[in-house]
Amino acid sequence: MIFPIIQPRTAPQAVELPVCRDAAWDEINNIPVWRDGSPVLCERIEAVKSWAINALQTVRYRHDIYSWDYGNEAETLIGAAYTDDLKAAEAARYIRDCLTVNPYIEAVEGIKVAFLDGRLSISCKIVTVYGEANTYV
Repeated sequence: MIFPIIQPRTAPQAVELPVCRDAAWDEINNIPVWRDGSPVLCERIEAVKSWAINALQTVRYRHDIYSWDYGNEAETLIGAAYTDDLKAAEAARYIRDCLTVNPYIEAVEGIKVAFLDGRLSISCKIVTVYGEANTYV
């Protein structure tokens, strides 16, 4: 090697993700699905969707059992002296930040944020490695 300090760049290697699995989630009642005393597991797009719903409802940095990458920071908007448009824009940014840490989620599109009676409602489309899914919280 003539120039040992100059190294050729290698192409990034594609890492194959294992099949995504998570507890099935009852979106209507907002609880995990149980059968015969055990949680029901789901795979692929349903698992990613279940993960997304739970991540959106978890406050980031509050619970020691989760990494600091998991959860949503929208709670910081409570009582903030921002205009409604700025709060909506920040909430959309928090949602995108929350969901895109998952390697199975490629993009978050069509984020709709609404503040109704002091409650934040979120809906969006997540583009996953398995396809697209709509989610709401």
